Amino acid sequence: MIFFLVAISAFILCLALTPLVRRLAVRVGAVDIPHDRKVHEAPTPSLGGLAILLSVIFSIILGRVLITFFPSLGPEEMEAAFSSLQLLGILLSASLMAMVGVIDDVFHLSPWKKLAGQLLASLVLISFGVEINTLTFIRGTVIDLSASPVLSIFLTVLWLLVFTNIINLIDGLDGLAAGVCLITSLAFFAYGLNVGRDINILHAMLVSAAVAGSCLGFLRYNFNPASIFMGDTGAMFLGFILGAVGIQGILKRTAIATLFTPVIILAIPVLDTGLAILRRARAGKPFHHADKEHIHHRLLNIGHSHRQAVLIIYLWTSLLTGVALSLEFVSSKKPVYVLLAVILASFVLITLPRIWKGERVMDEGDEYPETGEKDERPSI
Repeated sequence: MIFFLVAISAFILCLALTPLVRRLAVRVGAVDIPHDRKVHEAPTPSLGGLAILLSVIFSIILGRVLITFFPSLGPEEMEAAFSSLQLLGILLSASLMAMVGVIDDVFHLSPWKKLAGQLLASLVLISFGVEINTLTFIRGTVIDLSASPVLSIFLTVLWLLVFTNIINLIDGLDGLAAGVCLITSLAFFAYGLNVGRDINILHAMLVSAAVAGSCLGFLRYNFNPASIFMGDTGAMFLGFILGAVGIQGILKRTAIATLFTPVIILAIPVLDTGLAILRRARAGKPFHHADKEHIHHRLLNIGHSHRQAVLIIYLWTSLLTGVALSLEFVSSKKPVYVLLAVILASFVLITLPRIWKGERVMDEGDEYPETGEKDERPSI
């Protein structure tokens, strides 16, 4: 019950706070201006992630108050979970990450300064004891990292940087990052429901519930046509805090294939990020160089509307989430094979017909559906 109350309060808070943050963004000049690498066609306030951050924090504080006066709202360990330094560390370090995003949205930090901020937030989180202690592979092989603190810290920092930046990179269409993070947080919460009630799992479920409620509330304003963007404030905050939840609620367990569960759930952003890095390396460009070759751009290129592209990625993420949870909790592998077949079929049905009709590639000067923005990439 306490998780539901936290999620509902986060949802209501985000609904109330987002219009206020939108006014603040306009006042401080945090407005995303269209240019050749953007899909939107009108200046749009950013900083929406600030509403998500505040909603998550205040909903968890409200949950702490409720569990103090009404302990029956949660399991016996819930009060101890709320009082844990690790939960405090997750919220503090994620807030620090969001503040780096705020500075970037207002003053436009260089990629290296943003990376420095991400490293600092990661080290703050580790100082509170949230780090990768074990690695569990598909065949049940477990690697204990307790004797290798340097390796543990390195892998934790790498994990958090990857999560932070894959969400940042996928934040290219209205509602895309918020929806993917909503699905991911619900998946992490569902994972927690199936694995017990130790304090680490309760941390993960609590934060996941708050993030899910906040993302759902934010989508009211961020789904196409968006009246506000989450900006780096929201993308980096959500990526980082979901990375922390993955460590606390999944990677600290020694069940089968825990290492791969978050990766499967976020396979679309992970794949998109990997392809972007390879694409830019082959072109001799830095990894942070922006372009219009992401998966969501390609869905637009083959003729899907803005909303259709977003909903397609929602669908793929949801199906992959089903695969990940089935691998963990379903003894029979038939549901996994069925979900994989549905994913393959949806990919074929969504992409091949348009490619067959010759709608795959946009010529120079063509317009993106529903945006009217010109594709200014040079001809090859």
